[in-house]
Amino acid sequence: MLVGLNYITIAVNNLERSFAFYTQVLGMKPRVRWDGGAYLCLGNIWFCLSCDNVAPSQDYSHIALDIAADDFTFFANKLRAENVVEWKQNKSEGNSLYFLDPDGHKLEIHSGNLQSRLDSLLVSPYKGLVWFE
Repeated sequence: MLVGLNYITIAVNNLERSFAFYTQVLGMKPRVRWDGGAYLCLGNIWFCLSCDNVAPSQDYSHIALDIAADDFTFFANKLRAENVVEWKQNKSEGNSLYFLDPDGHKLEIHSGNLQSRLDSLLVSPYKGLVWFE
């Protein structure tokens, strides 16, 4: 049986640039680094940067990173000061900033959780919404 999310790997073109972005800008903790990649940690999530041919998603697929509501504005302003490219405006509950990493991978910082999203659906349900227990 599956028990959770194990790790996330993304392809990067330039390890130096991506390593700096993910550690210095986003604050991930570096664990190891080698010629072709690096392992970082963010909370309990293991994040791998792997040198490869990059082909970021052109659809809505993205990685959402958790942030406390009290820290959102400061961190969003920090990202904007780093001139991140914003790829979408938030239209859902909670605070979100949608931005691209140096290779064009779609990321989001979001203050909220599954329960807050479900609570918002009670007020404004999606078209065709079906609830499960």
